[in-house]
Amino acid sequence: MTEYDYEELGLVAGLEIHQQLDTATKLFCQCPTELREPEEATRTFTRYLHPTRSELGELDAAAVEESKVDREFEYLAYDSTCLVEADDEPPHELDEEALETALEVAQLMDMAPVDQANVMRKIVVDGSNTTGFQRSTLIATEGEIETSDGAVGIEDLLLEEESAQRIEETDDGVRFSLDRLGIPLVEIGTSPDISSPEQALEAAERIGMLLRSTGKVKRGLGTIRQDVNVSIAAGSRVEIKGVQSLDDIDDIVRNEVGRQVALVEIADELAERDAAIGKPQDVTDVFTETDSGVLRGALNDGGSVMAVLLSGFDGLVGREIAPDRRLGTEFSDHAKRHGAGGIFHTDELPAYGVTEAEVTSLREAVGADPQDAVAIVADDTDVAESAIEAVAERAKTALEGVPEETRGANDDGTTRYLRPLPGAARMYPETDVPPVEPDPSEVPTPELLTEKVERYQAEYDLDAGLAEQVAYGKHMPLFEEVVADGIDPTLAASTLESTLTELRRDDVPIESLTDDHLSDVLEMVETGDLPNEGVPDLLTALADDPALTADAAAEAAGLGGVDDDAVREAVAEVVERNEAQVEDEGMQAFSALMGECMGALRGKADGDLVSQLLREEIQNRT
Repeated sequence: MTEYDYEELGLVAGLEIHQQLDTATKLFCQCPTELREPEEATRTFTRYLHPTRSELGELDAAAVEESKVDREFEYLAYDSTCLVEADDEPPHELDEEALETALEVAQLMDMAPVDQANVMRKIVVDGSNTTGFQRSTLIATEGEIETSDGAVGIEDLLLEEESAQRIEETDDGVRFSLDRLGIPLVEIGTSPDISSPEQALEAAERIGMLLRSTGKVKRGLGTIRQDVNVSIAAGSRVEIKGVQSLDDIDDIVRNEVGRQVALVEIADELAERDAAIGKPQDVTDVFTETDSGVLRGALNDGGSVMAVLLSGFDGLVGREIAPDRRLGTEFSDHAKRHGAGGIFHTDELPAYGVTEAEVTSLREAVGADPQDAVAIVADDTDVAESAIEAVAERAKTALEGVPEETRGANDDGTTRYLRPLPGAARMYPETDVPPVEPDPSEVPTPELLTEKVERYQAEYDLDAGLAEQVAYGKHMPLFEEVVADGIDPTLAASTLESTLTELRRDDVPIESLTDDHLSDVLEMVETGDLPNEGVPDLLTALADDPALTADAAAEAAGLGGVDDDAVREAVAEVVERNEAQVEDEGMQAFSALMGECMGALRGKADGDLVSQLLREEIQNRT
């Protein structure tokens, strides 16, 4: 990967962190915030969404482009889906639990809460919300976090409703699930103070730590998303959406810097070549006898092949601008947004069944000289015409350098075109929800996770590694709850971190275990109704049948504790069976017999007690 002097390039970056909150109910209704399986849906309904004008009569460019693709949106509804989620009833008042959590986050970032929080509508017509907009509320402003390269400002913190979950593409459009729609989330936007990929990663890690310190955020894949805004002095601001893994942020920034550098260099070369973009043309006649499967498939379905002349672009359409991505890939992204499968261009032809003779005929048909390139799209005629227009428009921006746009993050650290940058026209007031006046004086400041690690070591005598696992783990709130109720901290920590980790590696479905299951099992150990050794077996039984209580599962699995006399009797039987070994080896036989004793007791007895009684039995016989 190329190393850049980011200061010389004038790198400026900022983050937007979206984190789901772990509240009991959704932001504007009383529905639960638990995800469901699509197979559990009880009904479906469809919507067609279109952009609306702002209060000033303006249309948002991003919404307009999204609406150019005519799609039907299908929604999966559940027995927990209410009329608010279906947009058949006005939203209820802002959820108080979500507001309190947002204020806790604001305190951790030294932010100033607003005097009055007003709900706004943000136009979104990609189908991810049944209403055609997302509700968003500004909660606090003007905060700051520290990084090793200096302070990073926090411009704003908003409380928003999560979008519906995209399930799959359908023949007519997109299918969404309504289980996720309306889950409260906070959006945290930094100032453009970040000047290196490493600082971007550190700032994201710091914000993530502060969010988890509340103990009130959801954990797991998809519960937190990072957007990154990146620009260099000679480039433009680009918003990169949907970075799922925090560890990818630095690579995303590096690759975007490289992409912008490459696009600026291409623009300079195009200027030297006096490049220009021609008008789209129908070149179907060139390919009437083609053996190309893609082209033949479109033509057999009554489609067309459309082309655009890219004067001065020869050799540049195929130039790599990011790992495994070329300028032609950018053009293809725009074609795909308009329903096409992609494009072909002369920097890569002949290939894909297109012959040298067909390339020559194509160049002649559009009047291309040797220094020119040609891009083509084959599809249904309406789609091909729309897609080639989009390619032509993107090629025009290549003459200028880096277009301002919104891009999506790919798994490999690269990005793809999504839509134009949104503008102010996408926001307007929500009149169905009354404003609220946040009162930060009633909200406690959470203890930082870094502080918890130190306290767990000092107060509970946990070692540094286990203390950090617990503090940063998703069961931290439960750990604090059970310890406050008298459970031994070491037992709680080792069970919630080590034991559950081991069970997951053994393919035990631990995701089925609830907090009640875990706390009840720990309580049984604390009261002596279950030995430590029985914890893995009991948790496995509960994971396999979550409908059982801990007591019922223990009884069914025969995991109840036994009294000291029964343990002594079982140990004596083991020693009796192995009398010859004990006589020959004495106490050296302890390890082998200990395992046999524990197996005989099947986790019903505490290991320390078994060890003590076994030593006594061996000593009595030697």
